Amino acid sequence: MSELPSPAPSIADDSDDASSEGLRARKRRETRIRIAETALRLFLSDGFDGTTLDVIAEASGISRRTFFSYFKSKDDILLFWQDAHWRAIYDDVLKTSPDASPLQAVRDIMVKHMARYTTEEMVAIDTLMRSSPTLMSRKQAFYGEQEQALFGKLCEVWRQPERRPALRLVAMVSMGAMRLTTQTWNELPSPRKPMAKLLRETFESLKSEL
Repeated sequence: MSELPSPAPSIADDSDDASSEGLRARKRRETRIRIAETALRLFLSDGFDGTTLDVIAEASGISRRTFFSYFKSKDDILLFWQDAHWRAIYDDVLKTSPDASPLQAVRDIMVKHMARYTTEEMVAIDTLMRSSPTLMSRKQAFYGEQEQALFGKLCEVWRQPERRPALRLVAMVSMGAMRLTTQTWNELPSPRKPMAKLLRETFESLKSEL
């Protein structure tokens, strides 16, 4: 498998006159990302259940005790990657021109980020996520949380109060398209088509029915 694209946010270099607090924050962020990247590689190579916290800590160059200063559990690492992926999507939403169509903008951004992964990588990530009881149990709540987050970002770009009902609908429809795409993709026989292509088709089907 090719190396997975990292959804983690980039780390800006601190200036020479950065405060000691800023440097500590940077080191902590770098360590957190290093642990998460190491754990993800181990999960994908050895399986979620087959990867212990001790193995993650050793491979990350830290102690088991230090691990708990950054993550509460292995599930917490998967949530970190999932949250980082959506933060990257929201960052792109905030860069959108207010002259653009909100629904089309969200569609293009979601498809772009999904296209960063090959079908093989998506299968591996999906299998990994499904192996976590915590993630499976909070799946429904997760989509609700992301719908609210997306709505908030849309309101930052399209600021007119009278557009808020429509923007809420865009958030609902977009997350619904993502949920439907994920479910449909999981049910497809191998070889599966790229999820990004399926997501675009889902949005197009929605458009034809409106």
